[in-house]
Amino acid sequence: MNMMRIGISIGDLNGIGPEVVLKTFSEPAILKHCIPIVYASTKSMSWWRKQLHLDHFNFVTLKPGDKIIPGHLYVVDVWEEDLNLTPGKELPVTGQYAVKSLNAACNDLEAGKIDALVTAPISKKNVKSNEFPYTGHTEYLAARFGQNKSLMMMISDELKVALATVHIPVQEISKNISTDGLYRRIELLHQTLRRDFACTAPKIAVLGLNPHAGEGGQIGKEEQEIILPAIQKAKENKILAMGPFAADGFFGTGQYKYFDAVLAMYHDQGLVPFKTLAFDEGVNYTAGLNVVRTSPDHGTAFDIAGKNEAREDSFRSALFAAMDIARSRKAYDEAAANPLKRNSQEAERGSVV
Repeated sequence: MNMMRIGISIGDLNGIGPEVVLKTFSEPAILKHCIPIVYASTKSMSWWRKQLHLDHFNFVTLKPGDKIIPGHLYVVDVWEEDLNLTPGKELPVTGQYAVKSLNAACNDLEAGKIDALVTAPISKKNVKSNEFPYTGHTEYLAARFGQNKSLMMMISDELKVALATVHIPVQEISKNISTDGLYRRIELLHQTLRRDFACTAPKIAVLGLNPHAGEGGQIGKEEQEIILPAIQKAKENKILAMGPFAADGFFGTGQYKYFDAVLAMYHDQGLVPFKTLAFDEGVNYTAGLNVVRTSPDHGTAFDIAGKNEAREDSFRSALFAAMDIARSRKAYDEAAANPLKRNSQEAERGSVV
């Protein structure tokens, strides 16, 4: 069976996660491309299906030992109890169940029972606890699968943006960048573009930290003392990294179109232009992990949860991105594995011809 098994963590049950998941897979054509497995509960998904008036759409409860057949949406019962769901209400209890869903999905991802993971949005405030001391999916997945390295990326057909720092206060950004740290992120971005996006010779743009990229040291010295040395080190190691570019002019003049990816120094510097260009179809991707994980680029959207107004475009894009990345990574790894043996086999096939 060549169809990919895509695990889905349900996110916050009072947000729009269940809505965009059900809307996506209520389209029969989607089920021809993958086998989706949602980690939640049959009761919760049935409640949401009724809320959305999708009674014509069925899913299958997946129990241990059951045979998986293409053409169905499967639900794994992570919990059995009834939940009093109140869409739009930001409650700690739904954060706890979001973590249960995520843990169960990651257990199966680690065990090889699913091929990739798509995460529906969580409330960072609601999931934070002693059992989950992370500020979001990215930090949790980096700790579990990152092998001490990961990179948050936002991807679309038009633009790919990676972040040098993620969820930290603005006043701490400068203290959290270093030449070695930036070089490692440039190197990881280069490897990700080659392995996960089949880009043979990636061109990477690196943004400055200060206005006008420091204006030659007049508005801050991070560009000269930290960022530029990292770019130069990348070039010495045959990585096509350029910059540092002033962010406003770089995006305003469309320079991003000439690069395969952009490394931004902080969250809003990269995500504001990205979401301006690709809000409905953008995808959050955690690069550098030994597993594949994507997510829609929006949050829980409590303000519209339960109103049947949420668009599933970004979730659908995240689903297809997960499949594309997993296939690209597999092809890259197969091509890179034991090249002497592969070349010998190709030579033998050529001699027979």
